[in-house]
Amino acid sequence: MKSNSKYFEKIRIRPDPDAELKARAPRCQWDGCAEAGLYRAPVGRKKEGEYFRFCIDHVRQYNKAYNYFSGMADAEVARLQKEALTGHRPTWRIGGNDNGHAAAADFSPLRSGAAGYYNRIGDPFGLFGGQGERPAPRRRRLKPLEAKALETLGLGGEAAGSEIKARYKELVKRHHPDANGGDRGSEGRFREVIQAYRVLRQAGLC
Repeated sequence: MKSNSKYFEKIRIRPDPDAELKARAPRCQWDGCAEAGLYRAPVGRKKEGEYFRFCIDHVRQYNKAYNYFSGMADAEVARLQKEALTGHRPTWRIGGNDNGHAAAADFSPLRSGAAGYYNRIGDPFGLFGGQGERPAPRRRRLKPLEAKALETLGLGGEAAGSEIKARYKELVKRHHPDANGGDRGSEGRFREVIQAYRVLRQAGLC
């Protein structure tokens, strides 16, 4: 192919995408290098935030030989590495430096409800500063039939299972026909007591 061939006119050279960046970049700071300093390299310890500008070849060469701990004693290196674990922030052992912190705020006056916060979350062993008493379980809302059954036994809605059983036995003995010399006058009441107890037992209240 001749150098003045018409095909040379159709050959295009891909432009360098970094040409404009290289033109604006400072010169490489490596001695004797005239390339563009496109890459940053840290200056060193106690000059954090300062950087050299090198070309790609010289920044690689600089990074291979870079040592942040150069010139430091082993004890100082170990101390710096230990402090780096907490981001160089001061720390204390648990329970230490009591004078450096204000006493914890007392939120007890902010408790809402009669039982208080600890009773509401249930703290039977006093792990969260409560008295260690298990709060009384909440009784579910009574259905109309259950409320009527308790009323038949002469008890309120807060009656415990043991109270219901004791009251049932008392009323059965009192209104049983055998206890009244065969008189069937209180037989209707006797049946009401039995039926009421059966309703409460099926509801799991006793």
